[in-house]
Amino acid sequence: MTATTPVITSTVVTATTNVMRPPTLVRIGMLALALLLGSADSAVAQREARENESAITDSRVQHRSYTMRETGETIPYGLFIPSSYDPNEPSKLMVSLHGAGRQYDWLMGYAGFLDRAERDGYIVVTPLGYTRRGGYGARGDEPQDKLAEKDVMNVITLVKDEFNIDENRTYLWGHSMGGGGTYYISSRHPDLWAGLGLVAPSGGMRADYVDEDAIKHIPVLVLHGSEDATIPVERSRQSVARMKELGMEHLYVEIKGGDHSQFINQSEEVVGMLFDFFNIVAKSH
Repeated sequence: MTATTPVITSTVVTATTNVMRPPTLVRIGMLALALLLGSADSAVAQREARENESAITDSRVQHRSYTMRETGETIPYGLFIPSSYDPNEPSKLMVSLHGAGRQYDWLMGYAGFLDRAERDGYIVVTPLGYTRRGGYGARGDEPQDKLAEKDVMNVITLVKDEFNIDENRTYLWGHSMGGGGTYYISSRHPDLWAGLGLVAPSGGMRADYVDEDAIKHIPVLVLHGSEDATIPVERSRQSVARMKELGMEHLYVEIKGGDHSQFINQSEEVVGMLFDFFNIVAKSH
């Protein structure tokens, strides 16, 4: 891929009294159980074996899984722990959301990504989002949408329970569908994040699932290729314009000639922008 030159276009560093007899209670209990099992089976049926596939063979990436209480399924996630990790010192955490159809650990294969995480001391976790095209909850209010969001939050809890995480240096970013997921997850859980990274994101500030008031205090980095044929760059330009109107602290970098994927996944320079941004922002409360 021909190297591209980053162009920074904006910088702003009912109750009842009837008593039911026991047989009635038994019948109701059996009906409730049947409905519960039916609902779980419906959710499980939407997952395929390929959902659990991984992409990265780098030995530094831990391929983990947990049992999702809501469905009883085994759900995978990826984890990177820098060699400098000290359990006695709070560590920075980067939650990374993949694009549609990609494996859960896909982002860890971006050019220089793990090297920068190692150098800068980031724990990195890559949730699946229940399925590879789940949208992290941004696509609607169906059971699978809720499970997609729940998976992300479950994995974050697992990591925080096991490792000493700095609550003031916890970051969320995503590429494409993962960018839309970043908008959604941050709107739903705004107090968790010290900074957000939106890379060629689906959705935008005007999406109905974005809570502008909730996220306007969070510093945001937006990266987009000017020649993106999948998600037009105009969408990010409009979102950045709205960020300006809201007085949000943000940085927009439009990569001249950049496409939808390779402008970042094959560029250590652009990957480095993500780390450089997170390195300088933190929660002050």
